[in-house]
Amino acid sequence: MALTPPVVLTIAGFDPGSGAGVTADIKTIAAHGCYGVACITALTVQSTAGVRRVETVDSGLVAETLAELAADVEIAAVHIGMLGSGKIVRTVADFLAEHKLPNIVLDPILKSSSGADLLDAAGARWLAEKLIPLATVVTPNIDEASALTGLPVTDPEEMRVAARKLHEMGASAVVITGGHLEKAIDLLSFTSKRGIEQELFKSARLRSNSTHGTGCAFATSVACHLAMGRGLPEAVLLAKAYVAAAISNAHPLGHGTGPVHHLYRMQQQRRIMAPDPEPVH
Repeated sequence: MALTPPVVLTIAGFDPGSGAGVTADIKTIAAHGCYGVACITALTVQSTAGVRRVETVDSGLVAETLAELAADVEIAAVHIGMLGSGKIVRTVADFLAEHKLPNIVLDPILKSSSGADLLDAAGARWLAEKLIPLATVVTPNIDEASALTGLPVTDPEEMRVAARKLHEMGASAVVITGGHLEKAIDLLSFTSKRGIEQELFKSARLRSNSTHGTGCAFATSVACHLAMGRGLPEAVLLAKAYVAAAISNAHPLGHGTGPVHHLYRMQQQRRIMAPDPEPVH
């Protein structure tokens, strides 16, 4: 009998284009050899051109979904993406506090890349007060880190300062992603017996129009590696490599910012497994 893969729960919104949100998360989870289960927090009308409309799910339905999943399967890691409202943030925080699940990766989504609000003011406040202290690691981009801390975050030194502020707010570990900087620099900051330790991960910036969903893919990839028992620094390094490859192998889709190719490894496997064509005589 095959071994049961680690189960990763994603709590996030639905993107009908599958570049981000729960369907993209499920693809990422599958790409890492884990099994994905999902709780949808919001429905959106969007495409590669941007977000047109957001409708949050009833918080009671979210609570029931999470309780049902937790009662049925052993959850090895949790990815938290778009939550949409303060009621849902409180619901998710109550669920996590009750069930004490491991490896909680919080991607604090406040706005879409096109500028649409994806979390109300009450939700942002509750996220900072309730969810950040419950998370194993928080993965804001530089704009989200700035919004959460009230500090400018435009270079590696400011990333370090913002990470320390997030620790003061209750975060045990932080990854500030700098994909919007001139050079792709991510900062890992975590607490240890020696105090706060920080490490920079640098890579060349990829010039591509297929970058929709990079934050979701990165955070979900980190959750998968944690679910498989890897340490946080290794999880961050491998997740960063996964996202870079997903961008490099992406197909040009849509009229706006296209999605990354979450399942690029399947395409590579097909190339390896495809038999040589019969010679023509």
